[in-house]
Amino acid sequence: MAMKSSSSPQLGWKTEEITSFFALMPAFSDSAGAKGNPIALENREDRFDELFETFEECREPNWDGYGAQPVCNETYRLACEFLTAFPGDTPAPSVGAEPDGHLTVEWYRSPERTLSVSISADGNLHFAALLGVTKAYGTEPFVGEVPKIISDLIHRVTAT
Repeated sequence: MAMKSSSSPQLGWKTEEITSFFALMPAFSDSAGAKGNPIALENREDRFDELFETFEECREPNWDGYGAQPVCNETYRLACEFLTAFPGDTPAPSVGAEPDGHLTVEWYRSPERTLSVSISADGNLHFAALLGVTKAYGTEPFVGEVPKIISDLIHRVTAT
């Protein structure tokens, strides 16, 4: 994963916190695509780069020109942990930010098969999925593991 070393003072993390967090990355990256999923293997590190770039672009108030709240360090940290918590064969999502300061990850198969998960600084995962005519939505706490309902929805959205 290509991260700028100058990012640590900006994030306000201690060197040992960054070292321990990124120590997880090689194992995470090595396991990507363990079941032969080329999407996970090819895009996993890109998603962390995309997440970091989104965070950097959206960390100031009014980043969208319409009064958006900044994405805070804690939201970014939780989003990294959330992406790290997935098994290596999970397809990598696209990443974005919302005007309320949340970071969003999305799995999109078609207009009728999509899942969006909004990660807030308080550790809540707000999700909404469209699976044909079925809709699923709610809020789950993130405590280091991907909630089963979200994992199941990802599988349903991305299954071929």
